[in-house]
Amino acid sequence: MLPNVALIAVFIYRPLFQNIYYSTLNWTLGSKFATPVGLGNYRDFFTSGEASKVLTTTGIFTVATVGLTLALGLGVALALNRKLPGAGFAQATVFAPYILSGYGVGLAWLYIFDPNIGALSAILRDVGLNSPEWINSPPWTLTMVIVVYVWKNLGYAAVVYLAGLQAVPGDLLEAADLDGAGPVRRFFTVTLPLLSPTTFFLMVTTILNSLQAFDLLIAMDKLGRGARTLIFDAYLTGFKEQSQAGYSAMLSTVLFAILVVLTLVQLIVVERRVHYR
Repeated sequence: MLPNVALIAVFIYRPLFQNIYYSTLNWTLGSKFATPVGLGNYRDFFTSGEASKVLTTTGIFTVATVGLTLALGLGVALALNRKLPGAGFAQATVFAPYILSGYGVGLAWLYIFDPNIGALSAILRDVGLNSPEWINSPPWTLTMVIVVYVWKNLGYAAVVYLAGLQAVPGDLLEAADLDGAGPVRRFFTVTLPLLSPTTFFLMVTTILNSLQAFDLLIAMDKLGRGARTLIFDAYLTGFKEQSQAGYSAMLSTVLFAILVVLTLVQLIVVERRVHYR
């Protein structure tokens, strides 16, 4: 185990603790000098109007993407959980966007959302509607990014849910059918509770992935007009706008703390509601 432990220590924990140290510095990227400021960067962030705006955007993006991904993924899995010709091809098609480059997907969808030449604007014009300013209007920009992120990742949730559905014991469903339970009641009283371990796993992984989503955001909202989440703000602050490496490290540390807290809450609180077979 020692080689693996050494690699993890060097490439994961060492950068983590270095980042925490950098978050206590007033340091401009590329400068040879840095001034220790203690918790000054944290104080400046949480006492500014930026904190509420960035954290709100991060929360909206995470809640919307996780909720829609799980709900739509379960719906797609239910549709694919049938012995029909071409089911394997349909499963591969649904899963394919998940393995594509997020940056490439973002660039492709920008052409679809373009208010002048995009396919979506052409469809809206055909029905007498004007296309919103997806890129220049912050609320619409966030909506656009959420839609594309869910489209890209729902295949992952669908495939995992499909595996869970196929593991549901058929005799339980047959017993519920003999007791007079209809399809809807069987789903909510038998299938859904037995899918709770799958749902719990997907909640943990999709929340972590959504909070760390970056490539799609930078492709579709380069300047952070509407989709300026915490990790995106750390990138823009450290490498694009102000080159404030210490402040950017502070934002990354705040994100890390949020990830740890949410994971612990899910493991301690949410897992108690999971029904393991």
